[in-house]
Amino acid sequence: MISLDNLTVRFGGVTALDAISAHFTQSISGIIGPNGAGKTTTMNAISGFLDYDGAIAWNDEKIDALNPFKRTRWGLRRSFQKEQIADDLTVLDNLLAITDNLPLSRDEKRAEVEQAIESLAITRLVNRKADSLNAYEKRLTDLGRCIIGKPKIVMLDEPCGGLQQEETDHLGELILKIPTLTQATTLIIDHDVDLISRVCAETLVLDFGKRIAFGETAKVLADPKVKAAYLGVEEVEA
Repeated sequence: MISLDNLTVRFGGVTALDAISAHFTQSISGIIGPNGAGKTTTMNAISGFLDYDGAIAWNDEKIDALNPFKRTRWGLRRSFQKEQIADDLTVLDNLLAITDNLPLSRDEKRAEVEQAIESLAITRLVNRKADSLNAYEKRLTDLGRCIIGKPKIVMLDEPCGGLQQEETDHLGELILKIPTLTQATTLIIDHDVDLISRVCAETLVLDFGKRIAFGETAKVLADPKVKAAYLGVEEVEA
């Protein structure tokens, strides 16, 4: 479980997140909202990249005192809207690189990488340099980096952005496997409502840095306030 309690982020006089509270109890959950709603800011705060007020915990274990480096060693993994892989390295070396700062033996690191390669069925890619990969293959490599090293939290920022529907469907199936492969709690940001509906049991909706809905995904997406804020449907007052 990931708990956000009164999470607040300010940039000067601008409140980017305004006392957001949500307890994600399901294995895979989503965060949605229009552009500028505070979705990536939430992930950046959980990652330790931003100063914030409030508290963040995983299974009641607070991580607020950990800097980004220590959060990675502790078990936090994430992807970004732009893949964080080195173009001049092979896929294998990109996967091995994430293990450099993990408290694992050499054999354990190799085993973790081999498990990721097998789980994502990317054996054919391991010896290719990243600059030769297409967008989907880069996303697979990025996902591989996220599931290595027994993570406790996996966060994916628009993992299917710009992909073809068939690629999105396949990536969605792989995301559904993350809890089984790693026992990690997974958070996803994506504008693809169909993807969120398919893989996320719970969803938090943000708008202008405020929480406007949270709960079972199907019920949240049916909420008139969510349709008005996120889906562009005019809210009808009773």
